[in-house]
Amino acid sequence: MPDTRPAHQIAYTRLRDMVLFGDLVPGQAVTIEGLVARLGLGMTPVREAIRRLIAEGALALQGNRRVSVPRLTPALLKDLGFARDAIEARLTVMAMDALTAHDTEALRTIDAAIDTAIAQGDVAGYLRANHQFHFTLYAHAGSGVLLDITRSLWLRFGPSLRVVCTAPGQITLPDNHKHALAGMGAGDSAAVVGAIRADIAQGVAQIAAGLDAGAFDAA
Repeated sequence: MPDTRPAHQIAYTRLRDMVLFGDLVPGQAVTIEGLVARLGLGMTPVREAIRRLIAEGALALQGNRRVSVPRLTPALLKDLGFARDAIEARLTVMAMDALTAHDTEALRTIDAAIDTAIAQGDVAGYLRANHQFHFTLYAHAGSGVLLDITRSLWLRFGPSLRVVCTAPGQITLPDNHKHALAGMGAGDSAAVVGAIRADIAQGVAQIAAGLDAGAFDAA
């Protein structure tokens, strides 16, 4: 089916996903013309998408008609980790009040896709399925405000996670989603929240280790 959305919305969604799933490496400057060519859309909708993502902190204007994904600093990573922990824990608590057995099975299906991506070493597939798992859960919280904030936080977090996940063994770390699913099956909200918080902490630790190792210095 053809995409009938306005061009500016298509441009924003595509460019957002390029940022979110690490197609643009932190620190790597790209020209606006290059993004227009990659997205296959006009200059005006792409410029509007860039402006929106700059406002969200997901892109930074470099001058000479170039933009880049900002590099994380240890201080910024600490703030993002704190915000994600607080807000996503709250979303999880709220979601547990509405989650049904059918919803849990849908999350198990997504987790199976994560397992497949890990087995195949498919980093892009892993990141997309991981994002789908979290936001499918959070959608049941019914809080548009907290969900929008969380989307913005993930836009700042995702590109760096892609970089560290390409290191050997990084996507085979403990799968906290399994613990979350077990908690859902038992109706144990505290266990689910604990698993989600552990998952966030694991991602923060991966990026922190990458910063220490200079994994982001090449771009």
